[in-house]
Amino acid sequence: MADGASGAGPLLVLDNVSKRYGGLRAVSDLSLAIERGELRCLIGPNGAGKSTVFKLIMGFDRPTAGTIRFEGAPINTWPTWRRARRGLSIKMQIPGIYPELSVADNMRVAAQYHVSSGAMQEAIERLLARVGLLGMGAELAKNLSHGQQQWLEIGMALSVNPKLLLLDEPTAGMGPGETEATAGIVESLHADGVTIMVIEHDMTFVRQIARKVTVMNLGRLFAEGTIAEIEANQSVTDIYLGRT
Repeated sequence: MADGASGAGPLLVLDNVSKRYGGLRAVSDLSLAIERGELRCLIGPNGAGKSTVFKLIMGFDRPTAGTIRFEGAPINTWPTWRRARRGLSIKMQIPGIYPELSVADNMRVAAQYHVSSGAMQEAIERLLARVGLLGMGAELAKNLSHGQQQWLEIGMALSVNPKLLLLDEPTAGMGPGETEATAGIVESLHADGVTIMVIEHDMTFVRQIARKVTVMNLGRLFAEGTIAEIEANQSVTDIYLGRT
């Protein structure tokens, strides 16, 4: 299929995707689809393959088998920069900010190839407002709290105006207040029409934001449904407790 975007069908499709690292199969025959405007939570015990899925989507790694399609185009061989240019963006678990730069300069670095110089300041202020950091542009990033650093990186990921935003454990290391505020940010972005996939272990956070939940275990799709359906699934409880 040509590079041109298609408005029909799911935004992202993984079709029987597998990934091996030597003799280890990190992801096995995984098939899932993300619709435009969706907010999907991807959960599962440690080692389930969740972060590997994000790496495959972004092009940090390539599938051993299967096909990944974005807007209908097969992207298995696309480099990461091409995927980013097409509309994929990620906020990693460990913040990738520049601690010695100001908040505004971090945003400027992220947005430099996507926003014109004349519109840059307005864009920075608008994005900082979306992640709860309005008025903090002059602050050095290293002086922000852990939660604020996570929000800054979400803002940086938004600077490319993504069609799909991947959030890898956005509340890791946060206390209850920052976790609740992060849920509010994600909810607000989703309400604005941003398609979002979230990897998260904090089930309190998942309950706050989840519409549809995908559960992985041992590299495979284990269950899908609403948060109520997932929490009522005894098999899901068992894998978290190590019973299967």
